[in-house]
Amino acid sequence: MTLNLTLGQLAEALGATLKGPETLQITGLATLQEAGPGQLSFLANKQYRKYLDNTQAAAVLLKAADAEGFAGNALIVADPYLAYARISHLFDPKPKAVAGIHPSAVVAEDAQVDATASVGPCVVIESGARIAANVVIGAHGFIGARCVIGEGGWLAPRVTLYHDVTIGARVTIQSGAVIGGEGFGFANEKGVWRKIAQIGGVTIGDDVEIGVNTAVDRGALSDTRIGDGVKLDNQIQIAHNVQIGDHTAMAACVGISGSTRIGKHCTIAGGVGMVGHIDVCDNVFVSGMTMVTRSITEPGAYSSGTAMQTLGDWRKSAARIRQLDEMAKRLQQLEKRVDTVTSGGQPTSEG
Repeated sequence: MTLNLTLGQLAEALGATLKGPETLQITGLATLQEAGPGQLSFLANKQYRKYLDNTQAAAVLLKAADAEGFAGNALIVADPYLAYARISHLFDPKPKAVAGIHPSAVVAEDAQVDATASVGPCVVIESGARIAANVVIGAHGFIGARCVIGEGGWLAPRVTLYHDVTIGARVTIQSGAVIGGEGFGFANEKGVWRKIAQIGGVTIGDDVEIGVNTAVDRGALSDTRIGDGVKLDNQIQIAHNVQIGDHTAMAACVGISGSTRIGKHCTIAGGVGMVGHIDVCDNVFVSGMTMVTRSITEPGAYSSGTAMQTLGDWRKSAARIRQLDEMAKRLQQLEKRVDTVTSGGQPTSEG
């Protein structure tokens, strides 16, 4: 799909200052390195400033400071990356869904599906489910009994909602995601694991996005809860009874153990793990591959583990770590000897 917009139209949509001809046609988006005539690019990271002067883009989204020395056409904005995010939707080639229920879909007689919703091939919608206006359910989706999907939701092909999942408005769920699967709950009886029924559900707020192959388990008793505006990347595990506050974002491969509560406006980087039954307050950043083993009560940035090194340096560091206990004991002995000398005494033979 090709969409032609003029530079003037884009400037008006963004409230941007225009540097260049209003009638210039823009047909798509591209990076500074790859853009050609007719394409709009952006500079949001100073690391890519070196590509600006030689870009072949028809125009570039720029901050005022970067636009001063730029000879080409520009849309001058306060935040080029945010402007790019807004403009990207105008050039999105994703096919538009058609309202209606595909003949191959299986829909329970008492399910409620709004006439404006789009239900794709081989979708199953079970008893008591309610699908609101302008919802899109992709091919082979499964909507369990008594599920509720709010207005404007978009479920990609092969999304699974178990029973009693409630989803707010404008929620996006990518392929392979499973919402409401049974949590990992077992009681041990003389070495044998006895399953605990997971009788809660899942409640998801408005404007949430859930990535490919991400799992959100249902609650054991009360619901697992995902707040408004939460963004979950691909291959994330959210265990039973977890609560995630509004506008928190998590990168790929995060694992959150059961009954952990995460506050609002947190950013959890890729590969982070969190033990169960802890609290994380609002406005926390956790760097990649960190293992969170206790509650976080103060906003700020947190990390664990070590940064990348060459293999040789890492082996040396690992060897030093194994020696830390012995080194600590020797340090304590030296401190005792120093204390003895500075206090006027004499160190013992054991010191």
